[in-house]
Amino acid sequence: MTDTPKATLLFVDDEESILEVASEYFKAKGYHILTAGNGRIATEIIASQKIDCCFTDINMPEMDGLELAEHIRKVDNTIPVIIMTGYPSLENTIRTLKNGVVDFLIKPVNLNQLEICVQRVLRERELFIKNIFLSKEVESKKRIEQLNRELTYKVEELNTLNRIMTEFTTIGTSFDLFKHVVDLSTELTHADEACFYVINETIGKPVQVACSIAGGNGSGKLAPLTIDHTAGDRVCNGNGDIGQLILENCDENKPLLIRENNHVAGLPEDIRSMMLVPLTIREKVFGVLAVSVFHGDNRFSEKDLYYMSFMTNKAAYAIENIALYENIYENLFATLYAFVKAIEARDPYTEQHSNRVTRIAMELCRAMGGTQEEQDILNVAGQLHDIGKIGIRDDILLKPGRLTDEEFRIIKEHPVIGASIVERLGLWDREKNIIKCHHERFDGKGYPDGLAGERIPVLARILSVADVYDAIASDRAYRKKMEEEKILHIMYSGSGTQFDPDVIKTFRSLYEQGCLKAIIDSTN
Repeated sequence: MTDTPKATLLFVDDEESILEVASEYFKAKGYHILTAGNGRIATEIIASQKIDCCFTDINMPEMDGLELAEHIRKVDNTIPVIIMTGYPSLENTIRTLKNGVVDFLIKPVNLNQLEICVQRVLRERELFIKNIFLSKEVESKKRIEQLNRELTYKVEELNTLNRIMTEFTTIGTSFDLFKHVVDLSTELTHADEACFYVINETIGKPVQVACSIAGGNGSGKLAPLTIDHTAGDRVCNGNGDIGQLILENCDENKPLLIRENNHVAGLPEDIRSMMLVPLTIREKVFGVLAVSVFHGDNRFSEKDLYYMSFMTNKAAYAIENIALYENIYENLFATLYAFVKAIEARDPYTEQHSNRVTRIAMELCRAMGGTQEEQDILNVAGQLHDIGKIGIRDDILLKPGRLTDEEFRIIKEHPVIGASIVERLGLWDREKNIIKCHHERFDGKGYPDGLAGERIPVLARILSVADVYDAIASDRAYRKKMEEEKILHIMYSGSGTQFDPDVIKTFRSLYEQGCLKAIIDSTN
């Protein structure tokens, strides 16, 4: 459209920063830009100036975006209205579409995408204006019917896209993300199967990492990742060579839609319809989503391909975010663990103490019916439980004889110092509390807070047993490890005073089975 650069755009938002950014960007593109802080001011502008397109927020003082859209529809229904909001909902979507809104964008909006939206809307506006003057009464009726169908489709489409965006923001691990991609693919497209392949240049073929088999009803379930188990494995190993088809499509880096398998080269005959959608990270193909139909009359459409492309795009951003988080997490833990190694390097007698305590605590937790999450928490807390000793002077930490009262007071500060170190990272709240409480006693005579009984976190009670056992069963700076009879007397007699009786009961069972002694002996 030759006059697009001369088009007048009206941006309505109560956030000055959004108005400034949009104004600067579109003015640089040759557009004439008008701005308003709310709907009432916008109505005054519309009454006095020619407007080609209006972008508006929903929530604004005096007159909100929905009221403005209704006003524009009444005074000049040729002005397209596009809603921009950071709080999308189905109710708002339906209300905006009923008010004549032509599109619904979710903040933050990419400016390049916004410009594409402007160009499309202005082209549609030109056609719309022509239709107003050229259409007859019958054609107008057909147009209304078509708009109703488009309205229904648009609501369904927005619901689907909003669901994809929402669900991918809550996924925490790479495995869960790949599983969600294939499960959602079978559900949205009613496919029989969806598989995700990572492109591995080293072995020269796609590697399947997740598969969902739906049976055509959209109820996807994760399939075992075994060779030749699923149709996805036939993709790369059997009848035809879809593996090669995937690699060729990766070179093109474009989604591929095979609506109907009319003897397509490389495609097994039992696949009736198929989509191959690349997942690209930083302009390089990371993997491919393969979605297939084996039975019935279902065939994929351009709409299905659009949904799958949109989903892989969102998945790519999620993968990058997960990788970044996992890298930061691993680096932080490596730094903290280096502190622990530094402490153990100062005292050769305590080398591997944190590893042994962690293994013993996790074994106790598992035997007591602890969840995998609780075991993971102990894995972190156990490794870091003595990190606070980094703040204790060597002449106290390594003293071979009995500590004075003042020295003991200083060394009792290490749980609080350790908890403070972990707290500053903003991570591991439960682990922080375990580190702080691992020297509390069941009878309330421990430190630093004198907590008793169930006021002490249960995982701290478990860690306390593991810590004391390893301390007396291993060589220390001030003494050799104790005899077995004395070790057991200290542990068992501490039930109900120093230790939680339930933990000691489990300790006794595991000790008699030889599990705990084996952990100590393996690193001594």
